[in-house]
Amino acid sequence: MTEGARVAVVTGGTRGLGAAISKRFATDGVTVVAAYRSDDAAAERFLSAMDSPAVSVRRMDVAEPAACRQLIADTFEVYGRLDYLINNAGTLREHKLTEITPEDWDVTLQTNLSAAFHLSKAAIAVMRTARFGRIVNVGSVTAVMGSPFQIDYAAAKAGLVGLTRSLARSVARAGITVNCVIPGGFSTDILGKMTLSDAEAIERTVPVGRYGHPEELAHIVAALVHDDASYVTGSVLAVDGGLGMGM
Repeated sequence: MTEGARVAVVTGGTRGLGAAISKRFATDGVTVVAAYRSDDAAAERFLSAMDSPAVSVRRMDVAEPAACRQLIADTFEVYGRLDYLINNAGTLREHKLTEITPEDWDVTLQTNLSAAFHLSKAAIAVMRTARFGRIVNVGSVTAVMGSPFQIDYAAAKAGLVGLTRSLARSVARAGITVNCVIPGGFSTDILGKMTLSDAEAIERTVPVGRYGHPEELAHIVAALVHDDASYVTGSVLAVDGGLGMGM
């Protein structure tokens, strides 16, 4: 492994949980490429707030396999390495079962599950050469508890668990770890996309009595990518204030 700053790709890295992860990495001296799909204004605010030459943003759609491969290739071309991949990008739109269209289903799985596969596959090819890598997939407590209004989203996020453990077994001897964090409710703009679920009612059921702060999830992700976390792989770690335990 060559010396120098670690390099991370964080998808969905300019808003919400992704922005918190990007910020934590930058604070820890990591060079960050934060990918985002379409919100240029949010990306500009994020980049301005970071005010660091070690942080860059990349507009791309993770639902496109070719774009996923290109993101990894371009990052390696610029920095000559890729140490961390955080598959955080996701899309949530609540529907009743009868209203989920085939297109809704496909888009949700492409963004929340297939993207993590395509990005990981490309990243692992780079990481194998270095004999080092950390991949963290960001799931959801919905995958554990289920939701009548997030059926496609829950299915995709549940798929990340199988993907995580299978990839972890595949690359364990190559110095690459693959883990999954399961966030519960967090104080980000995704709460505004819960148009059918009662966000306030859900918060009241959280054992610790509140939704999480994005920095709390970022701390766990930072721990999983640490050099000393080399014996942690295939893990599925709840970061949900106890919400996943149920009532």
